[in-house]
Amino acid sequence: MPKAAFFDIDGTLLSFQTHRISDGTVRAFQRLHSAGVRTFLSTGRPEVLIPDFPLHFDGYITMNGALVYLDDGRRRTILLSRPIPDSDVQAWLDIAQRDNLCTMVFTQQGMLLSQLNDTGLKLRQQLEFKLPPVVDIDEMRHLEIFQIIALMPASMDASVAHALPHCRLPRWHPAFTDIVADGNSKAVGMDAICRHFGIHQADTIAFGDGANDIEMLRWAGIGIAMGNADDTVKAAADMVTSDVDHEGIEQAVEHILNVKP
Repeated sequence: MPKAAFFDIDGTLLSFQTHRISDGTVRAFQRLHSAGVRTFLSTGRPEVLIPDFPLHFDGYITMNGALVYLDDGRRRTILLSRPIPDSDVQAWLDIAQRDNLCTMVFTQQGMLLSQLNDTGLKLRQQLEFKLPPVVDIDEMRHLEIFQIIALMPASMDASVAHALPHCRLPRWHPAFTDIVADGNSKAVGMDAICRHFGIHQADTIAFGDGANDIEMLRWAGIGIAMGNADDTVKAAADMVTSDVDHEGIEQAVEHILNVKP
């Protein structure tokens, strides 16, 4: 019986088609809570982009593990806080400025956008988030930045990774890649949460669909890929469920909770 369950947002909890939580996912969370399983959000998004879900979470892994915290509505406890080294921030901003690339940066307080273009506007429409304040890129140079969204083609990934030696680029969308400090991942956040609650790694399950979920699925006792996930993500998982639009979370939760020990 699992003791902790971790959930990605986009393509896992939220459908790219409906942009809502399904009734089956709500039922799955009720089943998990009734069984005494703690539930956690595990996302590449910062707190400011986390929707007001009709679900309960015991803790949050945000920005791919750069900021991990617990929040019971009365008190917040930060378990991990690992921003990007400033030298790598400056290196990326130099590239973005040189090539006129749209870029978003996440701080602990919120997010900022610079050099908005058509790609950035299409991304906002697809993920349905409110457009953040647009600033001159030089205003980003004095911030403590936890994550960068770099709107660039995958063909640039290798050269940008070389220019940012203390970072990694977990791409989960063809139009952009996340940039996070090396060593940050959803799996690192899971480990911090499980240590805090005294939960064994084997007693965890995790749901995801994107490349930035691979470490999470591999770390979990049972890693579950959504049916809409890429083949590389499915290959990293212990099981594959139905897609986000066909109650994949509910089906997997029912299967796992009904398996006899």
